[in-house]
Amino acid sequence: MLASPPSARRVLLVVVAITAALVVAVICGLVIGPTSISTQRILGDALSRVGIGHSTLTSTQSTIVWQYRAPRMVLGLLAGAMLAVAGGTYQGIFRNPLADPYLLGVAAGAGLGATLAIVNVSNNAAVPTWAPLLAFAGAMVAVTLTWIIGGRSMKSTPATLILAGVAVSALFTSAQTFLQQQSSTQSIARVYIWLLGSLASASWHSVDIVVPYVIVCSVLCVLAGRALDVMSVGDDEARSLGLSVRSLRLLVVGASSLGTAAIVSVVGLIGFVGIIVPHIVRLLVGTSYRRILPLSVIFGAAFLVLCDTVARTVMAPSELPLGVVTAVIGAPVFVVILSVRRMGTS
Repeated sequence: MLASPPSARRVLLVVVAITAALVVAVICGLVIGPTSISTQRILGDALSRVGIGHSTLTSTQSTIVWQYRAPRMVLGLLAGAMLAVAGGTYQGIFRNPLADPYLLGVAAGAGLGATLAIVNVSNNAAVPTWAPLLAFAGAMVAVTLTWIIGGRSMKSTPATLILAGVAVSALFTSAQTFLQQQSSTQSIARVYIWLLGSLASASWHSVDIVVPYVIVCSVLCVLAGRALDVMSVGDDEARSLGLSVRSLRLLVVGASSLGTAAIVSVVGLIGFVGIIVPHIVRLLVGTSYRRILPLSVIFGAAFLVLCDTVARTVMAPSELPLGVVTAVIGAPVFVVILSVRRMGTS
């Protein structure tokens, strides 16, 4: 039996809950850390910067909050939002609930491009501004190969498409390993840290790099929600309703890949965000991508910042790679989601 659409009241409650989670994530990102600084003092300092009241933070505390914690939190918001909406968009465009940027090989392709950038910037610790463009080229090559191997007409089975993504990921990962072996020790260390996924090196410079990509690409993905709902009935039916299926695929896959490439080039490979966030949202608000995609942006941003908070505090003063935390949390959550879906269809 098909599940009935969620009520407007339920959708509103979900929106409020997810928004509240985002607020909590932002507060945690700014407040939690080795140096104890209260929320009130941080808020007072923020208001003083716009001419309201005065700050009670010392110069050191202000530097910690606005030069270390704030860019890390903002980059986490951007990364989580982009990876989540890209995952939801891929699931819609491929009509495959298991599709996400990581499983389809896009992240591995972007990773290869970013690795090329990292090993060719000598001893400069900053990610070059052209790294996302090179990462995008690798991402597009990867998704094209997955598309060709898994079925150009997009009518392949989910298993075929996922296996194609796994094969492409393995190919690009092997190329990454080769590049690392040919690079300097310092470059290898930087690439290794990057491959594990981390926000530890976040700065306002890295935020500036990804902001235009994330804003444009996530907006395009969200605006494609209505069209993805139409495509869910099938390509032929969508064409009969006047939808240009080929153009939509090109636009959506391009936007998702570019946004993912930009994020991966700066924060590394972070799995599970793009697959579990849209699934959770789908369970809460139904199958319409007009609701799934915008809510995935908010929930994905909150989820990744909270995971990063865990990553930098659970073993303090040491720090866990962010990709490890998302995997530890995401894997069991995904198993639960699959169990719930199985029970719902039985």
